[in-house]
Amino acid sequence: MSVNVAHLLVRAAQTWPRRPALARGERLLANYAELAARVARLAAGLAARLQPNDRIGLVMKNCPQYVELMFACWHAGLVAVPINAKLHPKELEFILADSGARLCFATTDLYDAVAPLSVAGLEAVIDADNVSGPAYAGLFAAAAMPMAPRAADDAAWLFYTSGTTGRPKGVTLTMRNLMAAILNYLSDVDTIAPGDVILHAAPMSHGSGFYMLPHVAHAGVNVIPESGGFDPAEIYSLLQVHRGVSLFAAPTMVKRLVEHPGEADSAGLKTIIYGGGPMYVADCKAALQRFGGKLAQIYGQGESPMTITCLDKALHADTSHPRYEQRLASVGHAFTGVEIRVADADDRPLPPGAIGEILVRGDTVMAGYWNNPAASAETLRNGWLHTGDVGSLDEDGFLTLKDRSKDVIISGGSNIYPREVEEVLLRHPAVSEVSVVGQPDPEWGEIVVAFIVPRGPAPDSAELDALCLDNIARFKRPKRYVMVDSLPKNNTGKVLKTRLRELFGTPPNPQSRNDRSR
Repeated sequence: MSVNVAHLLVRAAQTWPRRPALARGERLLANYAELAARVARLAAGLAARLQPNDRIGLVMKNCPQYVELMFACWHAGLVAVPINAKLHPKELEFILADSGARLCFATTDLYDAVAPLSVAGLEAVIDADNVSGPAYAGLFAAAAMPMAPRAADDAAWLFYTSGTTGRPKGVTLTMRNLMAAILNYLSDVDTIAPGDVILHAAPMSHGSGFYMLPHVAHAGVNVIPESGGFDPAEIYSLLQVHRGVSLFAAPTMVKRLVEHPGEADSAGLKTIIYGGGPMYVADCKAALQRFGGKLAQIYGQGESPMTITCLDKALHADTSHPRYEQRLASVGHAFTGVEIRVADADDRPLPPGAIGEILVRGDTVMAGYWNNPAASAETLRNGWLHTGDVGSLDEDGFLTLKDRSKDVIISGGSNIYPREVEEVLLRHPAVSEVSVVGQPDPEWGEIVVAFIVPRGPAPDSAELDALCLDNIARFKRPKRYVMVDSLPKNNTGKVLKTRLRELFGTPPNPQSRNDRSR
């Protein structure tokens, strides 16, 4: 039986052929009949050069070609390898080689970085922006091909991890995984009606690209901003043109939308799905005040993409619940059909309120890491995905993240969870952003250091101390406050704590304070 996700596009074109499917900013580029026809021809061009299950690298910034290339890969029975466009050429070279990519498509701005790479088996790098050039346009010369049959466990998408703990690993996502993620979105995150819009302001190589799938399934419109990325002014402008708009955004992006000056109209906005990092309660409340009940939160990772837990719009709006703030600080409850467990070092489930590693199982969990059986066995041991994240479940099944296990600070033998400290510091009106990390210390093992982006003049350290002492245990209070102009982030908006830790090799910031007794 074929479970090819490319059938979603074929089905939408049969049911809603004249509905808009693809737009660039305000400009409509294709309806569903036109998009499906282009994909079937492009798939034929790819299939003429490649064998079933061959991999195709996509080193591209957001553009309309992303949609047709992804679906053409699946239509032809190939495996898509979307790659973070901001990686260093050496990282791109490793991923293309590790995945065994036979072809690679790159947008013009990245082509010169990709074309010279030395990758065995890579036959060509094609400029995807040059749609009328012979390399890209020539792929459409063949007659449309029928959709290739695929099995549920066939690979569909290789998602490469960030590689913060070594070489990135290729997460093998199957047709079953993608279909389960689509159904999870439609059952737990949001409804989609024909003509509703997914606005790709976040990278399509990551979460936004996943949300392309349920919108195609229900004949929604994929809109790529003219800028190809996140620009608050541009987003507000597009909300005046499009209606029923959803977008996936990292919490830092939501914060920028909230703080955008003026009374920009957001009437066209239907849903902001946020995830990929902690959304602090104060920021969440500010977003609810600005946008109303249009927020939904997801928690996932590449190994179970976008699909571990969800805090939907109804839960965001349930202000009468006695534990409303605690729920708002959580990442919600497990998606339909997904099991989660907070476990000890032996994978035994812990009682409500206890802190341990978050384990996951269900049809959304990856098949394993590409060509890496040892890492697959370790991460998927005992039938559960071991996320490496630390959290706790309450008695109602709501999951609260503490931190990545590698980010937990152990000071004087006590565990300190950075998010808890960050939540407190963000209550100070002069603190715009904050990230807490551990610094090696000969006496305590590690000390707590808070990197702060001030809102205006730098906050006084004594006030920050007092705020911490009023809300958390004394040993959790930062020993250093370091004022910075900005926090280093990746292209999905996650703070790069590894970069902050690297700063410990430099002299202390003149605005920082250290050497304080506990």
